[in-house]
Amino acid sequence: MAEKVIGIDLGTTNSCVAVLEGISATVIANRGGYKTTPSVVAMSETGKRLVGHIAKRQAVTNAENTAYAVKRLIGRPWTSPAVQAVKAAVPYGLVEGPHQDVRIKLRDQLFSPPEVSAYVLQEMRAIAEEFLGQSITKSVVTVPAYFNDGQRQATKDAGRIAGLDVIRIINEPTAAALAYGFGRDVEGKVAVFDLGGGTFDVSLLEINSGVFEVVATAGDTFLGGEDYDKRLVDWLVQGFAKEHRVDLRSDTMALQRLKDAAEKAKCDLSSVRETEINLPFIISTGKNQAYHLHRVVTRGKLEELTLDLTERTIQICRLTMEDAGIRPKDLAEVVLVGGMTRMPKVQELVAEFFGREPCKGVHPDEVVAMGAAIQGAALIDAAAAPDLLLLDVTPHSLGIMVAGGYFHRLIDRNTTVPTSKSHVFTTVRDEQTSVKIVVFQGESDRAEENELLGEFVLSGLRKAPKGEVEVDVTFEISADGIVGVSAQDLETGTEQHITVTATSGLSEDEIERMANENQEFLVSSRAEEEVEKERQRIEKLVHEAEALLPKVEEVLSGTPFGQDSLDNVRLILDDARAAVERRDAAALEQVAEPLVRTLNMFRGVVDSARIRPA
Repeated sequence: MAEKVIGIDLGTTNSCVAVLEGISATVIANRGGYKTTPSVVAMSETGKRLVGHIAKRQAVTNAENTAYAVKRLIGRPWTSPAVQAVKAAVPYGLVEGPHQDVRIKLRDQLFSPPEVSAYVLQEMRAIAEEFLGQSITKSVVTVPAYFNDGQRQATKDAGRIAGLDVIRIINEPTAAALAYGFGRDVEGKVAVFDLGGGTFDVSLLEINSGVFEVVATAGDTFLGGEDYDKRLVDWLVQGFAKEHRVDLRSDTMALQRLKDAAEKAKCDLSSVRETEINLPFIISTGKNQAYHLHRVVTRGKLEELTLDLTERTIQICRLTMEDAGIRPKDLAEVVLVGGMTRMPKVQELVAEFFGREPCKGVHPDEVVAMGAAIQGAALIDAAAAPDLLLLDVTPHSLGIMVAGGYFHRLIDRNTTVPTSKSHVFTTVRDEQTSVKIVVFQGESDRAEENELLGEFVLSGLRKAPKGEVEVDVTFEISADGIVGVSAQDLETGTEQHITVTATSGLSEDEIERMANENQEFLVSSRAEEEVEKERQRIEKLVHEAEALLPKVEEVLSGTPFGQDSLDNVRLILDDARAAVERRDAAALEQVAEPLVRTLNMFRGVVDSARIRPA
């Protein structure tokens, strides 16, 4: 069987998996028949890991142990303003990790964001394996175009923990453009407007004869549907406090119910002009006084509460268009991606800015995974997409800190990747024998205002007056957007090199340990599933035998060996019931054969009684 590569859209709110079959990408539904799965992970009271719909359904009663929107944390340091904003908004615990990174507290266990994301990726992998009937090891995973190097590395780490070889990290708008243009006669410049659950991206692409070239990209990795939900929740909380003088934020369960209701109302308001939020017994004061929340929310009110968020997406589009030197009239199409683009106000402002109605011919929740699947198939089998060539760009400028704390750019943002760029620097002090290469990513001229990616030291330089010793610094960016930096003493040939990993990332040992633990969990989980299947089979056989038993007793009671046979049968049924109740694998295996034998005997007795002449 030919090896398959799956495409996974690892979303803030929901995730999706697809595979290329023949000449078209197929989005794979989960066991519940849904084509998207909530990116939610929970720990039950018994310590069982829950992922997807089952985790989301129990969030109201287990809010403190249910992690969602983890994509907003992945690859970010603990001190990041975004992390602190999430910490203030979510019911589950966040604490500082050993590498100045984030750890998520569920029950009494701590998990890194890549670890939690890995559980979602593993669920996507399991959905695909069940559909395809084969083991899956390779995948293409999408990330927001504006993700930095640390966030991309953390996403690859999540893939490794999930047991997946992530053969390519691809930007979400680029994946959407691939799905939009693949197999179609599309030529010209296309804008992809991607507003999802937690992030926003806009990418401008030139599509020509199967070549997809990204011209420019920009975005905000902390702008999405979660922020729209929060605005509505805040409005409801304030209104309730004004009416009842009770703060709903003081009750975790009440706040989770409110969040779920706000998310549903937001979705409803894309198709209706007003909707009701009705939450009886939302909170009790402990004085036998229960409060109910009932509010009518109009589409206009939601648009009013969130207008600045929508306008921010348009401002990013404006700057990106100016950066690329492209005018709205130069575009052949504007493609909407992400669940938030269903909001009428978003569509209205997009149409107003670009001067045209956006294309709604792609499914906003599924198109990214489809594009990832197409790219994955093309990477392992050129024949799957013979004319496909993808040229992406780096979303951030890259460089090093030089004397005075300034940022020297070596690679400008929106440079096509893969790429490399070198620059020769000289020593800045007399008798200098080493140089510290400090790598940053960002757009500010001051290094400390950009994001630190990593640092290393090149030592063994010849002692000489400043300016005499030359050091060649080279930056390389892979097609995944992963950064490597090297420095070479041009006189001696001495060289140092690092693959830049996020300073808040996991160590290699941690990734290996998490991957092994996850594999052990999967083996255990699959064994439990097999036991549960066998338990259900035995339980079904017992029920059938019990239903036939009265008739068998009636037939056998008058025969010489009838009573002994019936006593033996009852013992077998008792053993089977006990095995079902204990969920004991060995006991279930032990009772299976005599139970099947007994049931076959019952069926024969009953059938004989039916055909016996009167």
